[in-house]
Amino acid sequence: MFLSMADDHYFSSTPASTLHFRPIRVTLAGTEVELTTANGIFSPDRIDTGTQVLLANSPPPPPGGHFLDLGCGWGPIALSLALESPRATVWAVDVNERALDLVRRNAKTLGLDNVTACAPGDVPDDIRFMTIRSNPPIRVGKNELHLLLERWIPRLESGADAWLVVQRNLGSDSLQRWMDGTLPDDFAVTRASTSKGYRVLRVRRR
Repeated sequence: MFLSMADDHYFSSTPASTLHFRPIRVTLAGTEVELTTANGIFSPDRIDTGTQVLLANSPPPPPGGHFLDLGCGWGPIALSLALESPRATVWAVDVNERALDLVRRNAKTLGLDNVTACAPGDVPDDIRFMTIRSNPPIRVGKNELHLLLERWIPRLESGADAWLVVQRNLGSDSLQRWMDGTLPDDFAVTRASTSKGYRVLRVRRR
């Protein structure tokens, strides 16, 4: 997906376009808040439909532990998790440095000190996650997406779940089949719900 400013992809690490902040009013974890977004990131004007579907069709997170928002953008999933589970540590991971800066700004606005926004390589290797939530960057291409999921999904704790939202016409069913055939035997992949043209996929580690 190309953005309107310059030639930035939302998965560019350093957007080339001149930074323009903009306020955004959204509802997170049942509370209306005013946060900050900017150009050069994914869905700067609103919570995109896929993320809305994921937030509405995934269960409350565990009360504590390490959580992962993979491909966090400006932070609606990570911030929601942090608001719902203040004792948890939420890792908001993205390659887009501008998006990570916005997550930090928004966490500060909300008074959240349990959000760590960082590049993928900055998450310590020994951390395992009590939940993973993601609106994954489908448009990076199938090979990159598969590598991404193979890297992070196996870092779930035993008995924990990952919840992914994928547009039906962008390959949600084939992605489900791929995960089911590729992940280790102690993972189970199911379709949890369908809404507004999106599938929510649940990956459970037994």
